[in-house]
Amino acid sequence: MKVLPTVLFSWLVAGLALGAAPAASAYDLLQAYRDALAYDAQLAAARAQLAATRERVPQAQAGLKPSVAGSVNLTQQYNSVDNPNTGTNDSDYLAQQYAVQLSYPLYRLQNVEAVEQSKLSVSLGELQFAEAEQDLVLRVAEAYFDVLAAQDNLGAIQAQKRAISEQLAAAKRNFEVGTTTITDQQEAQARFDLVTAQEIAASNQLDTRRSALVVLTGKTVAEIDLLRAGVTLAAPQPASDRAWIEQARASNLTVQQAQAASEIAKREIDRQRYTGRPTVDLVSSLSHVRNASSSVPGLNVSGATIGLQVAIPLYTGGAVDARVREAIALYDRSQRDLENARRQADQAARQLYSTLMAGLAQVSALEAAERSSQLALESNQLGYEVGVRINIDVLNAQQQLYTTQRDLASARYGVIVGGLRLRRVAGSLGESDLNAVNALLGE
Repeated sequence: MKVLPTVLFSWLVAGLALGAAPAASAYDLLQAYRDALAYDAQLAAARAQLAATRERVPQAQAGLKPSVAGSVNLTQQYNSVDNPNTGTNDSDYLAQQYAVQLSYPLYRLQNVEAVEQSKLSVSLGELQFAEAEQDLVLRVAEAYFDVLAAQDNLGAIQAQKRAISEQLAAAKRNFEVGTTTITDQQEAQARFDLVTAQEIAASNQLDTRRSALVVLTGKTVAEIDLLRAGVTLAAPQPASDRAWIEQARASNLTVQQAQAASEIAKREIDRQRYTGRPTVDLVSSLSHVRNASSSVPGLNVSGATIGLQVAIPLYTGGAVDARVREAIALYDRSQRDLENARRQADQAARQLYSTLMAGLAQVSALEAAERSSQLALESNQLGYEVGVRINIDVLNAQQQLYTTQRDLASARYGVIVGGLRLRRVAGSLGESDLNAVNALLGE
């Protein structure tokens, strides 16, 4: 499978003025991501889980290595022997026994399979951590552009409020001199009151979205970098949904996790089968006993043994066969899960690509609408000055322009974040993609 280029967002900078950018003083996307790498609790939890998963390998390998155990047994003994010939003979002594046992598995196929399964579990854990890293990239980008969208919304409302305030002042003056009716003043006042309420809601939304970014990064900042003026968004490369779908089916991290889980389930079948096979262990022991006999005070006995221990399961009540059947059924389930993951990745890639292309078309349409709205506002303002337009016409034109500008900025953010989502589904989202997006920000 041909891997898609890692410069997906190079198409985002088409048409960007490439003059020397001034040093950025505001908080940018890359800074937010690097702060989140060190602060985000979800990623920290995933990192700890990966560290725990890696310990499964030495645990499983211990089943193929020798084990040595030592034991000490101290027994205080009191004996009383009543002999008709010699009379009563009492003894009181401390018996001491020291032993070391060694067991070395020579033939335990189920332990070999357990080692292989543990290695696959580590691979699965690494895929899960990689997914957590990609998830962080996306969560930071979404939170960052949510703040920008909220700022744009508040800015549009505030600009509209200033324009309405000017129109309200003009309406009051014109009414006082008798050139307009009270209706113009009342309409402007109603619009002003409405936009004031909208400003309060927009300000609260901005605070909420800034708090969401703080939860990720742990940093409270006054300003963040804005999207540069003059950026033109072009179609993604490759400009084919089929290429993205194929990449997603092969490299999507959820798909890869399902593949690893299926391989683990497959090996579990053999591991359960091997539990019904004979096992061979090398066993050895060393022992030393002091005061081994009450009849011979001070008797010390030492010994050593070495041999092979063969265990043959003759009958387990059907438990082994049942566990094998269970493992086969779970492997079949893992195969179905794998196919479902591929289908989900296929659908997600197709949908995200389609959404991205629709977003690009929406950006183009809103850019045209912005130009038209600007011309409409200028025409209404001129018409109001010469008396062929009324105050409400100017207010409507102003609202349309500011709304269009806000929607255009939101659509651009949607395209950028949509591109990141597409790369995540394709399994190739990383910091380099944030670098490309970050290049679009600044003064």
